[in-house]
Amino acid sequence: MSESVIADFVGKFNSEVASRGDPIKGRVVLSQKRLVLAASESDKLTIPLESIFDIAIGQVPPDLGDFFDSTVTVAFERNGRRLIAAVEADNEKIEKFGTVLFKAVVNGTETTVKERARVGGRVTDESFKTARLFLTAGTVEFRRNDGAFTVDLKTVSDFERNTREIGGAKRPVLTVRHMKDGTAMTTQAALASGRKMSILGRYLRREYSELMEELRNVELTKDKKEVLVAMYSTGDMDGMPLASILGKDSSQVSMILQDLSEDGLIQDGGDGPALTPTGKVVASRHLEDVNA
Repeated sequence: MSESVIADFVGKFNSEVASRGDPIKGRVVLSQKRLVLAASESDKLTIPLESIFDIAIGQVPPDLGDFFDSTVTVAFERNGRRLIAAVEADNEKIEKFGTVLFKAVVNGTETTVKERARVGGRVTDESFKTARLFLTAGTVEFRRNDGAFTVDLKTVSDFERNTREIGGAKRPVLTVRHMKDGTAMTTQAALASGRKMSILGRYLRREYSELMEELRNVELTKDKKEVLVAMYSTGDMDGMPLASILGKDSSQVSMILQDLSEDGLIQDGGDGPALTPTGKVVASRHLEDVNA
């Protein structure tokens, strides 16, 4: 193939196109335009990236058998039919391949984006602008003629797909609520391609579920929640110690801060302890718990 190869490894695969019952070993080759599953020179399945409408990691349809473990499953269209292919390799290789495949399909997609649709609880007068979408390590980046901005996926507290009127036409819009420089804000992005919107949504759900899985392993006591929310809401309140804000003993607060640091929710900053991006998401989720 003439285009650049961005992934090339040996794995096992099967598809609804093939007549075989069991997965077969062969080369998995991904370029900027297509995915090729090659059992041999004469036995190849070529899937144009523009035909892919869904990507799933770790999910295999029953029709393809119970032979797979670590997998990337690709749903694509061919001759008016919707088909599925599954690729298997070791965990690390599959994780890398899945991420690269998402990027290959989505990167460079033209979007219409409103960077600061909301800041805090305030609706802004920002307008939608054209940008190119790129998935980078841990972020979604929007590149415009007047500069680029990113959404750190670890700071995302929620996202949803809805419909808005843009330029006189109703379009599907992805609404993402996240943190930026310590402030809660909302970014809205509309993609002309519903297919790519679905794949982007799948990617974000995967990243978000992984973050939520990490947080499920963190035990948050009432005291921890109070400290997180106080740091999120007030910082050091012009130099007033955190213990004074909370009405707690300073040694007790120090112990809680140490626990939160081990949980990965706070870190040492230039002016003392500061919330990590994950800590800000957790704190924003527990505002009502503490204030109730």
